[in-house]
This record gives sequence, C-alpha cells and structure tokens, in this order.
Amino acid sequence: MKKLITLAIALMSAIMTMAGCSQKTAGTVSTDGSTSMEKVIGALGESFEAQNSGVTFTYNPTGSGSGIQAVQEGRCDIGLSSRALKDEEAASGLRATILAYDGIAVVVNPENPVADLDVEAIAKIYTGEIANWKDVGGNDGEIVLIGREAGSGTRDGFESITGTADLCQYRQELTSTGDVITAVSQNPNAIGYASLASVRDSVRAVSVGGVAPSEDTVKDGSYVIQRPFILVTKTDTALSAAAQKFFDFAISPDAAALISDAGAVAAN
Repeated sequence: MKKLITLAIALMSAIMTMAGCSQKTAGTVSTDGSTSMEKVIGALGESFEAQNSGVTFTYNPTGSGSGIQAVQEGRCDIGLSSRALKDEEAASGLRATILAYDGIAVVVNPENPVADLDVEAIAKIYTGEIANWKDVGGNDGEIVLIGREAGSGTRDGFESITGTADLCQYRQELTSTGDVITAVSQNPNAIGYASLASVRDSVRAVSVGGVAPSEDTVKDGSYVIQRPFILVTKTDTALSAAAQKFFDFAISPDAAALISDAGAVAAN
C-alpha cells in the first residue's frame, strides 16, 4: 500500500512538473529603437507570436540612437534604426540589415493650401530662408518648424536628404513621430516630417517635386525623401534561438505583405 501511495505521489509530481514546463515561455525576443518603425515591427511581432506559441515579443520605442545603444550594451536582442549606421557604430561591432524602405512625408495642417514643395524649397523653409507661407503659394503666416530630436533616425534621414544637417531652425524638437503629427495637426502654420507609415488624416502630406509619397513611389525611387528601416545586431554575438527565428522571419519574403500593409516597402 505504501509503495502504491509513493508511486502515486511520484506520478503526480511528474505530471505537475511537465505541466509547469509546458507553461514556460519558449523564449523572448526584445527589440528597441525607432518610433517610426512601430507599425512595421508591431505587425511582424504580432504575427510572429501567433505562429510561435509561448514566445514573448517586446518592442521598446525609444528612437534610433537609443536602440542602437541598447543592442550595443546588450539590453535588447535586436536594435531598430530608421537611419544607416554611422562609421563608428559599424566599427564598434554592429551589423545593419535592411528590413524595409520608408518614405519620410513632409506634412502640413489640412487647412494649409500648399500642396507641393521641391527639396530646395523644403531646405530653405527649414533653414529659415523662407519664413512665410505666402512665399511658397500659401496663406500669409509665419512658418512654424516642427522636427524630431537629435539622434532620431527620421531627423537624420530628412536632414541628410535635404542638406540641412545642423542648419534647421526648429520651433519644436519632439521625441516621437506621433508627437510631430499631433503638433502639426494643431497649428495651421506648422510643417513637420514623419514616417509615411505613420501619417494620419489629421495632417496632409505634400508632394515633393510633383511626386506624392506612396509605397509605389518609394519603391521606384521617384519619391526622393526616403530612408531604410534597419535591424541592428552584434557581429560577435549570436542571437538566441527565438531572436534568430524572428530575424529570419522578418527579412523573409513571407513578411513582405505584413510590411507593405504597415505602409513600408519590404527589402526582400
């Protein structure tokens, strides 16, 4: 009888142990960085979790510079950047893999009648050479310049393409794409820039040199204000099994439709 009781207890213990193991997560994937990549990474993470039971996927929207630093310091598996790595970042042992391409939309308030600006006019506006909307076919009003904070991939991309690095006369430097859109939506004289994937009806994207920002014009290169969405990893440190599986999924052709639905253009 005692042997039967002992056997029963051992069997129950084994069952409980197995149940406990089945409830443990199969792994975690932590990402950190670009706020402009929120929709793309959110869609990929949600799909990945759905396909991989027990895996936990996290995204920390801190900005490109912070994401690069986070992966460098080992605080996340994969960094997210909406700008290319700087030479010193690559030299420190980081690898950049292009996930997608994103247009940077130049946005104005819906009440603003200006519908098209070329790159030269945009540069003159942001450096203060053009300070009134009437000088570019708009209403008589002082242009209010909205941009992103230093270290932002969106800012780096915008300033690099327009040739305005360290020259922009910002009224406000904001820490997220959403904040830029909100600020422009609340001021008829404001202008800002934001990831095309994040543009809402509360603002209006102007054409640049006669070309409207869209997936097609980003893909064919005719919309010139665009930049890459990058996955950042360490060259000398292997990803965990779960993180590697997500990385492979994200850059595979299987993820292209998800990336497209999120408003970007898949690199593969």
